[in-house]
Amino acid sequence: MTGRVLITTDYLRPGDDVDLFLRERGLETRHLPLAGRRDPGELATALAGIDAALVANEPLTADVLARAPRLRVIVRTGVGYDSVDVGAAARLGISVSNLPGVNANAVAEYTIGLLLAGARRLVQSASGVAQGNWPREDGRELRGSTLGLIGHGASARAVVPLARAFGMDVVCTTNVPARLREPGVRFTGLTELLSTSDYVSVHTALTERTRGLLGKAAFERMKPTALLVNTARGAIVDEDALVAAVRAGEIAGAALDVVADEPLSAGSPLRGVPGIVVYSHLAGQTAEARAAAGLRGAEELVAALAGRARFAVNTEK
Repeated sequence: MTGRVLITTDYLRPGDDVDLFLRERGLETRHLPLAGRRDPGELATALAGIDAALVANEPLTADVLARAPRLRVIVRTGVGYDSVDVGAAARLGISVSNLPGVNANAVAEYTIGLLLAGARRLVQSASGVAQGNWPREDGRELRGSTLGLIGHGASARAVVPLARAFGMDVVCTTNVPARLREPGVRFTGLTELLSTSDYVSVHTALTERTRGLLGKAAFERMKPTALLVNTARGAIVDEDALVAAVRAGEIAGAALDVVADEPLSAGSPLRGVPGIVVYSHLAGQTAEARAAAGLRGAEELVAALAGRARFAVNTEK
């Protein structure tokens, strides 16, 4: 096998296991790690002469793809692929793959961490001590509370046993057929989930249907004591509506690992809002998940170049 591979995922490096795996199969690699935002022109230039790309969560638009005539394969080292114009890729004959479930355990543990941090006000306490204060506000226990999961994919399913181990009741809204639904989880519509949950955790993909799914009407239905957790995609949440809801006391707060525009801009309305804590998109970023994503991504890339993609998300050519 021959060809040139561009690698933009920031934790993959020249000489690592992924690099060696690809080179041993006759592929030439070039690393251009994504750090913050990248100008589309720079990405288009980097893709010139490239046959396959192992990419981070950066915009691969129709314009960028059209300027990469040799590109045949794109593999996302993660689950979400909303950053790739899959329709344009299909029209250009480019296979696009993701890695379903590759970081589910990491996301599930992180989700529980955000629930605990929010319930016990850990960030606020540590920040207060750092500022010379000694905060003593009480927190809340997870036991006996209700966790609402929006979506029932791999990460949501991995959250369920952890939440139940803490004594939480779990409800879920999903389009998954009834025969595939999990015993011990109560499935309901979004309206009921929002009104009955003490914690709402987002685990659905970003699509045109879910963009802005959680907006003003959704926050009005939630409990004033409820906490929103988002480890999925920032644009699922209407950030202006969220800020307004937290400031008005319609919900207690939010723990956001993802935002609509990453990294968080200096002028973001999410900054400086008591009750809203923003993290740096780390839910799936453990050493174990990164190792698995890197090697599974490399394997998928090699398979796709040979016409045997296992996780293609755009089968139409």
